Amino acid sequence: MTIEAREAPLPGLGDAEIVFDVQAFSAYYGAFRALKEITFQIREHQITAIIGPSGCGKSTLLRGFNRMNDLVQSAHSEGHILYHGVDLYAPQVDPVEVRRRIGMVFQKPNPFPKSIYDNVAFGPRVAGYKGDMDERVEQSLRRAAIWDEVKDKLTTPGTALSGGQQQRLCIARAIAVEPDVILMDEPCSALDPVATLRIEELMHELKQNYTIVIVTHNMQQAARASDVTAFLTMGDDRAGYLVEMDTTDKIFTRPEHRLTEDYITGRFG
Repeated sequence: MTIEAREAPLPGLGDAEIVFDVQAFSAYYGAFRALKEITFQIREHQITAIIGPSGCGKSTLLRGFNRMNDLVQSAHSEGHILYHGVDLYAPQVDPVEVRRRIGMVFQKPNPFPKSIYDNVAFGPRVAGYKGDMDERVEQSLRRAAIWDEVKDKLTTPGTALSGGQQQRLCIARAIAVEPDVILMDEPCSALDPVATLRIEELMHELKQNYTIVIVTHNMQQAARASDVTAFLTMGDDRAGYLVEMDTTDKIFTRPEHRLTEDYITGRFG
């Protein structure tokens, strides 16, 4: 059977090109179903926030976009995630190439135990980049809004930076392989409010060149930083499912579903 991307935009979400078309996607860890038939679309040059209570499968869904769940032995999935019309889970698709095109920034800053320069250069080197590495490193650090802070100490270990700087270094590292999408899993949860605001400002700058998907528990962050919000919750079987997805303004001011309203106002979750 041929899988085709749907062209009709979801209400209120605009008509930008579809980057991810998620079709009845379910994820399992062994016999446990973590996600139940998720269906939605993510469009280019938008920041999409995925919110919902702990355990509803937000991070599992995020990792589904770049097949990080493949690294969990018991994990398997059903349904489809199309990336620019290509089924990411088709047998001929190389997960390593998927992860080059779809970068990821994790909850806790995780710079390599290498110099700042080598942290950024690592990915291009592995990918066989033959161009000007100094230029690639500088460009990546500039895009991550940290160049001015580190340009005179590129040989310093990345682990010597502050938490917020480490996270921006990790973003630079993700950018260095020239991805199309940047996934962020709770990227500010370990940061102070000042560093958090800097990362949010950076996301707004980056969306000019990248599509960004962020998982966050922070309702204020989702409201401030994203263009579109998807709300997940879970049923009695603990499987996460999509309640609704719309523009962030509408989700936070005029949600369609009572479950969404209860969650964002703190009445449950």
